[in-house]
Amino acid sequence: MSEPIAPHEEEVLGKAYDSRLMRRLLSYIRPYGGMTAVSLVLILLSSLLQLVGPLVTAVAVDLFIRPSGGAATSSSASVWAREFLLAHGVEPARIATQGLSAAAELYLAAVVLTFFVLYAQGYLMQLIGQHIMNDLRKEIFGQLQRLQVAFFDRNPIGRLVTRVTTDVDALNELFTSGIVDIFGDLLLLAGIIVILFWLNWRLALISFAIVPLLFLLTLWFKLKVRDSFRDVRVKIARINSFLQEHITGMPVLQLFGREAPAYAEFAEINDAHRAANVRSIFYYAVFYPGVELITALGTGLLLWYGGGQVVRGIVSLGALIAFLQYAQRFYQPLSDLSDKYNILQAAMASSERIFRLLDTPVTIATPAAPYRPERVEGAVEFDRVVFSYKEGEPVLKGISFAVRPGETLAVVGHTGAGKSTLASLLLRFYDVNAGAVRVDGVNVREWELTTLRRSIALVLQDVFLFAGTVAENIRLGDESIDEERLLWAAGEVHALPFIERLPEGLASPVRERGAGLSVGQKQLIAFARALAFDPRILILDEATSSIDTETEQLIQKALDRLLVGRTSIVIAHRLSTVQKADRILVLHKGEVRELGTHQELLALRGIYYKLYLLQYKEQEMAGEILAGPRS
Repeated sequence: MSEPIAPHEEEVLGKAYDSRLMRRLLSYIRPYGGMTAVSLVLILLSSLLQLVGPLVTAVAVDLFIRPSGGAATSSSASVWAREFLLAHGVEPARIATQGLSAAAELYLAAVVLTFFVLYAQGYLMQLIGQHIMNDLRKEIFGQLQRLQVAFFDRNPIGRLVTRVTTDVDALNELFTSGIVDIFGDLLLLAGIIVILFWLNWRLALISFAIVPLLFLLTLWFKLKVRDSFRDVRVKIARINSFLQEHITGMPVLQLFGREAPAYAEFAEINDAHRAANVRSIFYYAVFYPGVELITALGTGLLLWYGGGQVVRGIVSLGALIAFLQYAQRFYQPLSDLSDKYNILQAAMASSERIFRLLDTPVTIATPAAPYRPERVEGAVEFDRVVFSYKEGEPVLKGISFAVRPGETLAVVGHTGAGKSTLASLLLRFYDVNAGAVRVDGVNVREWELTTLRRSIALVLQDVFLFAGTVAENIRLGDESIDEERLLWAAGEVHALPFIERLPEGLASPVRERGAGLSVGQKQLIAFARALAFDPRILILDEATSSIDTETEQLIQKALDRLLVGRTSIVIAHRLSTVQKADRILVLHKGEVRELGTHQELLALRGIYYKLYLLQYKEQEMAGEILAGPRS
């Protein structure tokens, strides 16, 4: 049994930037190096194109709309543009008309080209992000398939699903928005700084005067929203956990009339989530108007100082207009840094959790030189096996027994004796702590896992059916099992009559976990699934416990024929289902106490005899109750 996990443990945030994690994340971009290189070129091009508009505006105002009195008051761009036009043969008298048309065309061309560049850049980055998400999800699911069953005992399903969904989505936002926007913003800021100092260094310094205020506001917002962001994630994790548990347990909730207390508890958790969101909304409500206020202050300073310079003829009007436009473009990326910080921090936390899962060692795997026989005989041996799920709490204590090929061994014992553990060790879901489990005389640790498990069929009491069709649940993706074999397997376990009554027969849809089918019907499908794969070893773990007596008798008749030539291990509480077994093994507190046939064990008058008498008395009492009072 896994240790309880606090909801907030899932949501602990790490450092905003971790170079080790970032290097590993960037390695996922390598397969798409060509698209990434094109995206970087487009980012550079888009940053350059966004610098064109204000420069063209300055030139149009200074040179064509309101020509300056001289070079001293003209912007550097206007002087360069005038010299360029004169050098290319444009008559001074026609500079205004031709130049204004050219400026308008250039401005429009820059806007249109910027649109297409940003479109291509956004499309490419989203495409790269989708490819990376696809690769990550496949890698995570592949790792989950390889991990040993003990790992799933310790980790809740909701946590593992979060790795494949929410955490991967956070990385997608980093690749498509975070890194790209940060890189593009840095290029844009660098270009604006260069141009501002080129146009007029004094106005440039005035423009940058408000940067310390923006930095302080952003720092405050970053610190506050970081805690708020963490709090919101903790609260939503608690909501998800509560919903998952109570929706799954809804029948129990309604049975015991716990709807009102559960509703009150959910309302409390939901209110806590709302309060956490309201706190984060407060910080955003302060930050963005604060940014607007500070940038308005910067604009006011530019108008006050720059306007005075224009009036005195020191600075051209076009240069001032360009400065105002560039200042707005300069302030916006600075104010966005806090959002980029949140994206980066969430991505670092998600990547750390994902890589922790991917780096989890696979302790049960196929060895380097696996045993892969062409034919499996089906001999099973447990040799002084010691095993425990928790250290210091042994479940099996030196178990030894052997099952010959084609023999049927029944395993009985009290709940917790270790019966189902035998099946898990044979299938190598777990490895023994001491001793050895062998199939055909070869330690299961030396077998190729696929070959070993394909040779063994397991039918459990709690049957798991996948969403799909009846045929898909029997075939489980193995296309070598044709419809004829499906019909044969279903017929042999007497599942065919109820399958044929379904609207579409084998093609009838099966809902999640087999909802809509009875427990007996689900077990019959699972039984047909096991037989369709023609295993050499068949394990039935309480497989007939939830089937009515009539159906159980039909299955027992089928087993009498089908178990011939197969090694079978039948784990059962109901002794009526094991009396025909070749031998019966009695487990008690993790040890083999008795082994023999039904009659031999009754003659011993030991544990099996007591279990038999106990069940016989229960059946006798049930029969008397059904028969009614005697006259």
